[in-house]
Amino acid sequence: MRNPVHVILLVFACVLPAAATDVARVTEWEVPYPNSRPRDPFVDSAGRVWFCGQAGSYIANLDPVTGSFTKFELADGAGPHNLIIDERDRVWYAANTLPYIGRLDPKPGHLRKYKMPSQRVRDPHTLAFDQSGNIWFTAQWSGHIGRLNMESGKIDLVALPGKGMRPYGIKIDSRGRPWVVLFGSNRLASIDPDSLRLWQVELPNRRSRPRRLEIDAGGNVWYGDYSRGMLGRYDSVSGKIDEWPLPGGENAMPYGMALDGKGNIWLAEAGNPNRLVSFDPKREAFIHVIGVPNARGSIRHMHFDARSNSIWFGEDSNFIGRLQLSR
Repeated sequence: MRNPVHVILLVFACVLPAAATDVARVTEWEVPYPNSRPRDPFVDSAGRVWFCGQAGSYIANLDPVTGSFTKFELADGAGPHNLIIDERDRVWYAANTLPYIGRLDPKPGHLRKYKMPSQRVRDPHTLAFDQSGNIWFTAQWSGHIGRLNMESGKIDLVALPGKGMRPYGIKIDSRGRPWVVLFGSNRLASIDPDSLRLWQVELPNRRSRPRRLEIDAGGNVWYGDYSRGMLGRYDSVSGKIDEWPLPGGENAMPYGMALDGKGNIWLAEAGNPNRLVSFDPKREAFIHVIGVPNARGSIRHMHFDARSNSIWFGEDSNFIGRLQLSR
């Protein structure tokens, strides 16, 4: 049995008086597979936390009650980058170093591969379910956005115009449209799911490099500007763009993002030290700054689990972390 190695109380900075009684807790579990870059956790219906071992080429899960880990080896060296879990608790992952999307059925241990239909798409990156259960994904260095149809297994591909656009984080809005940040540029992009027509939104600062994003209930697209240390909001109705400097300033390097059940935006600052910060859109203010003791390198992706009211994340330093939010 493995127990969490650190439990700490919330450290407040820039906290408004109304939030002064809030308490949150960070817990970290050391992953027993050394130097494997555990990342992109996702919680299944039983409360198990699945994650990718990108450097170790495995899929694994953590039981946060017992602290035990279970590992599924990917013998083909797939370099899994991101995973998501469907309603049947099947694990879907992006084989980043091999051009396919994989599906792992944990009970019998069956594995199925959906290969890319074009040799131009060599690096599936981040996955997201739409309302029909299909999977949209990015392929960063290949410059494509794709959709895997669950019924037919067919993959549609949309090529980005120009080189070096680097499609990265992806989320689906309430209308079934995927939104993508183009990390190699100062742009966001979206696709009409019926026509597969792509359009782009140019951010006002040429230095902007958005890396991850979230979409709130009002359809606003939130992004972390990795190069400038900003949190941005794009109003998809009016086209207005607002930005706020992160607590860590220009060197904050925002990476992982999550939207909690109260509508607050959480970001992982990848500067030294790594920490988690939250923004209240109603007050337009940062309300929490939280240290993560063992996090070094980057917190690359975060997942909000509504059932437990917690945010899960992986750490380059070989830990899986949980931020337990107050009710």
